[in-house]
Amino acid sequence: MNWFLLALSKYTVFSGRSQRSEYWYFVLFGFLISIGLAIIDLATGLVDPQQGIGLFSGIFSLALLIPNITAGVRRLHDTGRSGWWMLLAFIPIIGAIVLIVFYAQDSQPNENRFGPNPKVLT
Repeated sequence: MNWFLLALSKYTVFSGRSQRSEYWYFVLFGFLISIGLAIIDLATGLVDPQQGIGLFSGIFSLALLIPNITAGVRRLHDTGRSGWWMLLAFIPIIGAIVLIVFYAQDSQPNENRFGPNPKVLT
């Protein structure tokens, strides 16, 4: 949970690097909270059948939009790539697969153009 809160506290920081654990724990806890909120939406009848999303889960998704982008950009920086690689997400299926591969790669061992290695700092 600490990794989720750490990534959330840096929601406007596009610079620097994020190690794998920070990014993946952020994604994991965001996913688990989304599932919990979707269950609450279903139980309370707050799901719009036409849109397929509930009130609480929709607000949570909007609240995490910018933090998800910044965490992804910092993760790409950690692998030595520019944040502009996030635009691959607009390519159906293949873009998402390529981004997952990039996010799963290990950090560059030394300092790169985006900053020092976060593994050494912690």
